[in-house]
Amino acid sequence: MSTSTRRTHYWLTFVVLAVAVSSYSLMQSLTVPVLAEIEQQLNTDQTTVTWVLTAYLISASVFTPIMGRLGDAYGKQRLLVLSLVALSLGSLLAALATSIGVLIFARVIQGIGGGVLPLAFGIIRDEFPHHKVGGAVSVVSSLLAVGFGAGIVLAGPIVSGLGYHWLFWLPFIVTLVAAVAAVFLVPESPVRTPGRISLLPAVLLSSWLIALLLALSEAPKWGWGSSRTIGLLVLSAVLVVTWIRVEQRSASPLIDMRMMRLPGVWTTNLVALLVGVGMYASFGFIPQFNQTPTANGYGFGSSVTDSGILMLPSAIATFIAGLIAASIARRVGPKAVVVFGAALGSGGMFMLAFFHAERWQVYVSNGIVGLGIGLAFACLAGLIVGAVPPEQTGVASGMNANIRTIGGSIGTAIMASIVTAHFLPSGFPKEIGYTAGFALLGGALLLAALAGLAIPRVSGKQYEDDLEQEPSAGSVRESIDA
Repeated sequence: MSTSTRRTHYWLTFVVLAVAVSSYSLMQSLTVPVLAEIEQQLNTDQTTVTWVLTAYLISASVFTPIMGRLGDAYGKQRLLVLSLVALSLGSLLAALATSIGVLIFARVIQGIGGGVLPLAFGIIRDEFPHHKVGGAVSVVSSLLAVGFGAGIVLAGPIVSGLGYHWLFWLPFIVTLVAAVAAVFLVPESPVRTPGRISLLPAVLLSSWLIALLLALSEAPKWGWGSSRTIGLLVLSAVLVVTWIRVEQRSASPLIDMRMMRLPGVWTTNLVALLVGVGMYASFGFIPQFNQTPTANGYGFGSSVTDSGILMLPSAIATFIAGLIAASIARRVGPKAVVVFGAALGSGGMFMLAFFHAERWQVYVSNGIVGLGIGLAFACLAGLIVGAVPPEQTGVASGMNANIRTIGGSIGTAIMASIVTAHFLPSGFPKEIGYTAGFALLGGALLLAALAGLAIPRVSGKQYEDDLEQEPSAGSVRESIDA
């Protein structure tokens, strides 16, 4: 049997990958607007229930680059199936959870599913025909932001109509179907990175990420000057230096430090960090702003569902950006798209900071932010994928996704500290906190646009050529297209 008849058509593969990435992305945000409901249903407190988010964040940050590297070494399809199975099992356990401890443990298991993003990029590069790689990478990358926004929009209607357990039952069903489909419809990649993966670098990577993200997540409650926050930040710094030294000396590193120093990699990662600051923090706090009763002088007193509808323009604009980003990048180059997108997102965030008295202003500003971030996200992934050899696609895109998550943790922690610095007699934060916080996020996106100027110039033709590098084990994409 010939290769062309053996392998699945790339569009079927794309559908499976899109569902996988969307499911993972939705799980990041579905619980954000309904933590109060979960707190009440499971008879816990606000401090404990936040671990429903924190546990998932830390787990996904640890496993995303590790699963990407394992996929590069042992097969991307195999690890994709494993990631989807973990996401399914975690969702099932969360749906059945009757205590907060079980729910938090379930969220840790779900975090293993973070591997779907780098693995999806690697499979696209290995399996798609040359001229389709750029567009597919852009759409899949934008689905990360689309899914995050859609989760906030959908959470209210799901909880109102079915109950909060269905926030996990629905993803369980979808990811289980995706896992089965991945077994039969996603071909195994012929591109591998040989060599044994050392345990010590993986332990060190996990340790410094846990220390950093725990400090950032808890700093608004503990205080930035508390001994626990400072101690964890210092520990993280020591561990990251140790990790880098170990990786540099390893014959088969988990993360190749030479790859991380490539101009096209470190500059793109810096932009991803700053875009993450703006995107994740805004999605976390705009719903809180919308739900504030109007008697406090701001907000709209929205329900969870209505607050999600106010976020809908952002999700729609982000998805549209993912569809058009690749064609724009072919004309003007991906660097220009990233810089313009980050600058546009910055303008939308500044608009939200200073003009939010009317609902239409929130609609418009959210749409502008979504369009800008969608354009930047779509091309950031392509720049990373194109800057490294095909056999390093998984680990490079995994670290890029991880760095965006770290940026989101930094932005959320700083935003929480600003918003909660001063309270009204009613117990709600003062409006100035949201104004200053959204302005800070606008500044972060503006810095992302400026940092984007340092990305090496890549023409639209070169961008396509970089994404279309032949895998070292031999390409199968052209035969698929035939």
